[in-house]
Amino acid sequence: MLLSADDRLTPGALTRAAGLLDAHPEVGFCYGHPVHFQHPGPPPPARTRLRGHTVWPGHWWLARRFREAHGCITSPEVVVRTALQRKVGGYDPGLPATGDIEMWMRLAVHADVGYVRGVDQAYYRLHGQNMSVQDFGGQLDNLREGRAAYEAVLARWGDILPDRDELDRVFHRTIARRALRRAARAYDRGRTDRVPVDELVDFARDCWPDYRSLPEYRGLRVRRSIGPAAMPYLQPLVLSALVHKGREWLWWRTWKRRGI
Repeated sequence: MLLSADDRLTPGALTRAAGLLDAHPEVGFCYGHPVHFQHPGPPPPARTRLRGHTVWPGHWWLARRFREAHGCITSPEVVVRTALQRKVGGYDPGLPATGDIEMWMRLAVHADVGYVRGVDQAYYRLHGQNMSVQDFGGQLDNLREGRAAYEAVLARWGDILPDRDELDRVFHRTIARRALRRAARAYDRGRTDRVPVDELVDFARDCWPDYRSLPEYRGLRVRRSIGPAAMPYLQPLVLSALVHKGREWLWWRTWKRRGI
């Protein structure tokens, strides 16, 4: 396992993780819930009463990461089987900001994934120097680096993944939607002067050429027509209108499928 100098383990974390790995030889790594706490200050009490284990097939867990397009692990809550770590290697130096999620996915290509239920496995300290902390201008870099990590997994291991093309499609559509949501949120919060809206749209276009058909793009067009000055004040009304329009669209699609 990797424990950074500013993070901590909870009492019994290694015993619980080793117990899962001993009981399930097919599992290559396991993790549990991390407690995020603010620096300065002591961490809160941890839950230490084990409520069982969950084991997911590695490829199923990997597919979920591609559907969600972001990691679910911070790092100190993970314990990896040493033999598997030696087999697939460590962090990719070419991915300084997203090498962790790429490595977890690489491990899941070759083995199943375990989860320690009902307990807190580690403390992750939040402060201004966390690698995951980003300013508004860094949002685009974060998306680009995340995309590189997922594409690296497909490039290196796609031949042994039966659903490679579907993973590629789902991921690129999801990350395009995320870029458009961030662009829209810049209008909602009056921060278009700090968020690279046009670059986020260009990124979405590059990931998903049919980006104009995405609901997030339609919402962004509405926000652009209103403008960045008025949008923070009109956001509740706009969101309500978009939700209502979305319901009408779903009703129309259902009506069309039924051939009424």
